[in-house]
Amino acid sequence: MVVPSAVSTCAVQSSIPDSWSEQSLEVVGQAPSPSVWPDFLAGQKGSPVRVLLVDDDPHIRLVIAQELMADARTLLVAQAGSVREGRRAIKQREFDVLLVDLNLGDGNAFDLLEYVKSVRPGAQAVVISVMENEDQVLRAFELGATGYVAKNSWFRSYAQAVLQVANGGASITPNIARRLLQRFDRTNDSALAKRREPDEADRLSLREKEILRMVASGYTSAEVGSRLMISGMTVNTHLRNIYRKLQVRTRAQAVRFASLWGLF
Repeated sequence: MVVPSAVSTCAVQSSIPDSWSEQSLEVVGQAPSPSVWPDFLAGQKGSPVRVLLVDDDPHIRLVIAQELMADARTLLVAQAGSVREGRRAIKQREFDVLLVDLNLGDGNAFDLLEYVKSVRPGAQAVVISVMENEDQVLRAFELGATGYVAKNSWFRSYAQAVLQVANGGASITPNIARRLLQRFDRTNDSALAKRREPDEADRLSLREKEILRMVASGYTSAEVGSRLMISGMTVNTHLRNIYRKLQVRTRAQAVRFASLWGLF
């Protein structure tokens, strides 16, 4: 497969251009866009989700770049091969989703997760890794990541992960999700239990628990609304009530605490 030379570049200074023409997309073997893509979702033609990729393996960057550029809904705007280059790219580039490898030559994804939230608070982050360590997954979520994808998973799709988090959902490899659920079943976390406010947490309605279960499965607010036949705005209202009752600020925290507390 022939790709523009910019895709294989390590340095930020030689990163992929800010925009690509339709002809450029055809060069990397663009797959046809889905015949139906709701106009309320991010990733529309002419306004794709912008991605910053950080990975210290040139071959992996090339593979991911090809996949992202083959989907008209995503656009790779820059890439970097280290924490240092990643910090510079985060500061200099406008992007919607940070796709970052867990282990980098001069540090790890955690360094960039903390930095991106201070510099680009509106951006989402997805960690990619060959490792499936539960502690690292939870650490990534605690630092603000909304996705964790295993590189060696048959289910992984980088473009799909980007689109999921850009549209308010979470992206996690099924195998990792199962292992986390098994860990929650075995956990008796007294520290988190002490943070529980029984009078509030136990007041989650059946509908709120249903929505929380769907969010835990990675559905966006729009998808939850479609399945429950309610509006996305109503779903977001339910989510705000859930956050308040569980005393959390993110979806990942809500799912984690609710699992530990046996709310579903």
